[in-house]
Amino acid sequence: MRLPVFFILLTVILNAMGIGLILPVMPDLIREVNGGDISGAAIWGGILSASFAVMQFLFAPLVGNLSDAFGRRPVMLASLLAMALDYVVMALAGSIWLLLAGRIFGGITAATNATATAYMADISTPQEKARNFGLIGAGFGVGFVFGPMLGGLLAEYGTRAPFYGAAALSLANTALGWAVLRETVTDATRRTFDIKRANPFGAFRAVARLPDLTALLWVFFFFQVATMVYPAVWAYFTAERFQWSPGLIGVSLAVYGVSIAVVQGALVRPAIRMMGERKTVIFGLAVEVVSLVILGVITSGTAVLFLIPITAIGAIGAPALQGIMSRLTPDNAQGELQGVLTSVTSIAMILAPVVMTQTFAAFTGDNAPVYLPGAPFLLAAVLMAVSLVLFRRRVTPQIA
Repeated sequence: MRLPVFFILLTVILNAMGIGLILPVMPDLIREVNGGDISGAAIWGGILSASFAVMQFLFAPLVGNLSDAFGRRPVMLASLLAMALDYVVMALAGSIWLLLAGRIFGGITAATNATATAYMADISTPQEKARNFGLIGAGFGVGFVFGPMLGGLLAEYGTRAPFYGAAALSLANTALGWAVLRETVTDATRRTFDIKRANPFGAFRAVARLPDLTALLWVFFFFQVATMVYPAVWAYFTAERFQWSPGLIGVSLAVYGVSIAVVQGALVRPAIRMMGERKTVIFGLAVEVVSLVILGVITSGTAVLFLIPITAIGAIGAPALQGIMSRLTPDNAQGELQGVLTSVTSIAMILAPVVMTQTFAAFTGDNAPVYLPGAPFLLAAVLMAVSLVLFRRRVTPQIA
C-alpha cells in the first residue's frame, strides 16, 4: 500500500476512533458540568450533537472549496489540529456552554473525512477509485469499532480521559500528516475560490431533476432518522435502563460496529443474489422494525448484548436501497444523486439527536406520563415502518 493511501486510511480510522472515544462518557460529562439527571443530560447531548451537525452541514462545502483553491494538505492539517483543540476544550470545559462552543467550533472545522476523500480521489487512478473509496468506508468502520471500546477503558481514569485520548490521536495524526502528506492540487487543477460554490443547499435543487426518486428519497430519509437513534441515545438509554458503566457502553457499541461491518461486508451481495434488491430492502427494513420494537420494551441488559448482532442484520437493506436509486438515475446524474443523499443524511443527523433525546427525556423525567426509557426506539420503529410501507407501495417488482 502506498504511503499516502496508508496515511489517508489511518486519518479516517483515527478520526472515527476520536468520535467513538467520547460517546460512552458523554452522559457522565454533561451531568458533571451541568448537574441534573440523565434526562437533562440527554437533552443537552442532543443539542450538542445537533449543533455539530448543523455547523458541519453549513460549512463543509466552504471548506471543500478552500481545499480546491489552497490545497488539500493545509486544509487537512488545519482540520486535524482544530479537531485536537476541540477535544481539549471539551476535556477542560467547566460549563455546558463551553462544551457547546467546542461542538460548534468542531462542526465548523470538521472537514477531515471530506478532504480525505478528495485527497484519495487525487491520488487514485480511475481503476483504483472504487477500491480506495471502499477502504475509506472500511477505515471509518474499524475506527468506530475500537473507539468506543478504548473510550470505555479510558473512562476508568475519569470522564475527561477519553477526550485527552481523542486529542492525542488527532495531534499524532497531524504530526504524521506534516511528515508524509504531499500536496496533490497542482496549478493545473487549482481553481480560484468562489463563495457561490459553497452553498450547502445547492444539492437540494437536484431533487427537482430526479422526480422518479422522490418517494425513495423519503424512504431513505425516514430510514436515516430511525437508525440514528443508536448514536443519539444509546449511552443514555443503557445507563438509565441497565445502569451500564461507560466501559460496558463502549463494548456494546464496538459489538454493534463489528456486526454492521460483517453484515455490510459479507452478507449484502449474497442476499441480493438470493432475494433481489427489492426483497433485500424489505427484509432489512422489517428486521429493523422488529428489532427496534424489542429494544423499546426490553428490560434485560444481557439480552440486549445478544440482540445487538441480530439488530445489525437490518443494515442489509441500506446498500440495496442505494443500489435501486442509483440504477434509476441516469449515468450523467450519479454525482447529483450522491450529493442529494449526502444532504438528506446531513438533515437527518441534525434532526435525529434532538428528536430522540427529547423523546427519551419525556419518558424518563419526573413528569413522564409513563416510565419508558426505550421510547426513542419505539419512535424509530414507527419511522422505519413508514419507510417500509412507503417502499412497498412505491417500488413494485417491475421497477426494482
